[in-house]
Amino acid sequence: MMGELLFLIPLLPLCGALIVMFAGGLLSRRVLAGVAITSVAASAAVTLWLWPLAVNSTRVSLFTWLEAGALRVPVEILFSPLSAAMALMVTSVSALIHLYAACYLHHEPDTRRFFALFNLFVFAMLVIVLADNLLLLFLGWEGVGFCSYALIGFWYRNPEFAAAGRKAFLVTRAADVLFGIALLWLFRLTGTLSMEAINSQAASMSPNTVTLIALLLLAGACGKSAQLPFSSWLPDAMAGPTPVSALIHAATMVTAGVYLLCRLFPLIALSPTALAVIGLVGTASAFYGAICALVQRDIKRVLAYSTISQVGYMFVAVGAGTVTGAMFHLLTHAFFKALLFMVAGVVIHLAAGEQDLFRLGQLSRRAPLLFWLLLAGALALAGVPLTSGFFSKDTILAACFARHTPWWTLLGVVGLITALLTAMYALRLVYLLAADRAAAAGRGPTPRSMAWPMLPLAVMALVGGQLNLPELWKGRTILQGWLQTASGMPVSHGLEWSLAAVTLLLVVAAWLGVRRHYRLAPAPSDRAGVRFLAAGWQLDAVIRRGLTAPFEKTGYLLQRTVERLLTTVLPAGLGRLCQATGQYLRSITSGYVSHYLAAMAWGTVLLLAMLLLVLW
Repeated sequence: MMGELLFLIPLLPLCGALIVMFAGGLLSRRVLAGVAITSVAASAAVTLWLWPLAVNSTRVSLFTWLEAGALRVPVEILFSPLSAAMALMVTSVSALIHLYAACYLHHEPDTRRFFALFNLFVFAMLVIVLADNLLLLFLGWEGVGFCSYALIGFWYRNPEFAAAGRKAFLVTRAADVLFGIALLWLFRLTGTLSMEAINSQAASMSPNTVTLIALLLLAGACGKSAQLPFSSWLPDAMAGPTPVSALIHAATMVTAGVYLLCRLFPLIALSPTALAVIGLVGTASAFYGAICALVQRDIKRVLAYSTISQVGYMFVAVGAGTVTGAMFHLLTHAFFKALLFMVAGVVIHLAAGEQDLFRLGQLSRRAPLLFWLLLAGALALAGVPLTSGFFSKDTILAACFARHTPWWTLLGVVGLITALLTAMYALRLVYLLAADRAAAAGRGPTPRSMAWPMLPLAVMALVGGQLNLPELWKGRTILQGWLQTASGMPVSHGLEWSLAAVTLLLVVAAWLGVRRHYRLAPAPSDRAGVRFLAAGWQLDAVIRRGLTAPFEKTGYLLQRTVERLLTTVLPAGLGRLCQATGQYLRSITSGYVSHYLAAMAWGTVLLLAMLLLVLW
């Protein structure tokens, strides 16, 4: 009986969205926000209440959605250790972001549309998390895509913001086509869409088939998680309100790709080639995001490129065979990235909308509490020893080096270089916001209602490493014991000590480098290399020239030739032909009835002759 209550986890945010959508006109702004916050918080409470059901992976079916021949798709959810951990993160972090948004957007005239979409976003993500079959998961997958489009372009009257929403929608849809192909292929091979059944039958597939399906799944995951080559939409997604950025980056859409790979890891793990490619894509994306974040001037774009980089580490973890490492970093990243986006939103609010890091500053003096919250998130992002980011990131790097192959050693080395870049841009963020420079005019002290939701996140950003503390640190691997999933190759204490020492050195070097650079050159650089990195390696320009421009030229050519022929030239020609034929026939009419009767008789004879010929 209690198992049936599991449906309350996704349904409560959906009910909140429907109430706000249809009854919002009768409710005050405060009540609207209260309904949205309460529905997500209640979902988190139900997740905690039903937590014991996850131990035995409870499966509950509500009704049969589709049934045709061999295809039977129920609306069925699976509350397993993996999905329960993910659901708790999504609901709890989302509840805090909802609480923050209620104050952040208190002057926004259209909060009804915002909170309806916000709750719907959480519902769609929970469908992804709890779905027991790929088609139901795909429904949530497309749901978060639609909500991201609507929320990124929330201020749609601004053409640039509306374009950013369309870009996110189109780029992720391109990757979703490849995911859809993998879904259909798996059904053709296994006769089912149940992820558990697919994982159990994966061993019967040919190695080449497994590799191709895994690569298609990787492409779909890259689109949602903004990994190369589908990463260009995420920096532009900063056009949406800051609570939207926090929700997308920390608790919902961007982590969906990683979660998909973790759910289907028994299938993916059968292909060493696919694992190597996943590791390569993750490493390249992590390095790309980190080096681009290092030169950004917009505070939100720093965090956007940071997300690309940190999610890249999660992909590396999946490739290295440690689902636990991927989920561990996914959870810690949710804490410190949601915190950093919330802080960024308040900084922008206090600076009257200014987002340029070189026009902000004096944060430690103007808003001491906000500065300490920023510092907590930045230290975790930088991987400072004993913070949550330190433990989760080192778990991934250790998994790479523990494989003892040239390929994974190379990826581990690039991961360490990326860790140095990460520490540099995280500490650069702190340094520039604390710098004693002329700053943009402020609006006053930080509203307390915006600061309270950040405090739990700051605590978890600092101590969240306790969720999976390695034995080296006299801790318990709680997450590993709970998930009971792949943890990669065994890691020696010597390797863990070495990585901890290297990480400490990298953080110290990063701080000294940042401090020295901005003391000697406090003004932003405008060199060609910096502009190239700030533009994301001109990835948008490459896509525009290689894909968009040829598509537009082909469309223009077809419009000027084929479309014009079919819609203008040909109909006009047929019209003129019919008109000329009518004029000719009118000219040969005599006006005598006998002539018309004779023509009808001869026509009838001709038709009968044709009929007899056909029958003969």
